[in-house]
Amino acid sequence: MSNVGFRIYKKINRPDRALVEAFRGLPVSVISDEMNRLACMDARINPLNAEPLLGTAFTVRARTGDNLMFHYALDAAQPGDVIVVQGEGDLAHALAGELMMSWAAQRKLAGVVVDAAMRDLEAIREMKMPVYAAGIQPKGPYKQGPGEINVPISCGGIVVHPGDIVVGDQDGVVVIRPQDAPEILKRAQKKQAAEEGAREAIQSGTWNRSAYSEEALRKLGCEFIDDVGPA
Repeated sequence: MSNVGFRIYKKINRPDRALVEAFRGLPVSVISDEMNRLACMDARINPLNAEPLLGTAFTVRARTGDNLMFHYALDAAQPGDVIVVQGEGDLAHALAGELMMSWAAQRKLAGVVVDAAMRDLEAIREMKMPVYAAGIQPKGPYKQGPGEINVPISCGGIVVHPGDIVVGDQDGVVVIRPQDAPEILKRAQKKQAAEEGAREAIQSGTWNRSAYSEEALRKLGCEFIDDVGPA
C-alpha cells in the first residue's frame, strides 16, 4: 500500500542534457515571454546570490518547517539536478543554511529553489551555486518528516514535475516541461536575437516606436484632448 505523504520515488525521467544546456544564457524574461508569461515562479522566490541557475528538477514536498526530506534529497540528487522544495511559503523556520548548501555544491548540484526560508545569507551570497528562497530566517527547522520526493509539487505558485527544466537569473525562476522545451527554445532564441537588434537600434537612435505613437493609440480607442487635465 502506498504511504501517501511519506514516500520517495527514486527514478526521474530527465531530459537530454544537451537540450537543458541549450537554455544556458537565455534570460528568464525572454523564456517567460515565449511561454505566455505563465511559467515564472512568484516574485517571492528571490536569488540569494548572483549565480545563474540551470538544471533539472529534483522535487521535495516538505512538511512545514521540517527539512528531513530536504536532507535526503541532498544525497539522492544527481549532479546537474536542481532541488526544488515545496515549503508552503513558510517563513517561520529556515529549511537550510550554509552547511547544507555547501554539501549541495560539493555534490555538484545545479542549484536549490526553496518556497520557504533559508538562513546564513552572508555565506550563501559568496557561494558559486545558485540558491533561491522566499525569505531569510535564523530560526532552524525540525527533522521528523513526513514528506515526499520526486512527486509534482507547487513552488512559488508554479507546478513543478521531477525532470522539468529550471532556469533562473536575477529576475527570478521559470519552469519548462521537457516536452515543450524544443519549441520554447527555438522561440526564445529568436526573441533573444530580436532583442539584440533592438539594443543596437536604441544605441543608434533608430528604435521603431510606431506601436506607441498617437496614431497607434487612437486606433486602440485612446482619446487625446488638446487641453490641460482636470485639477
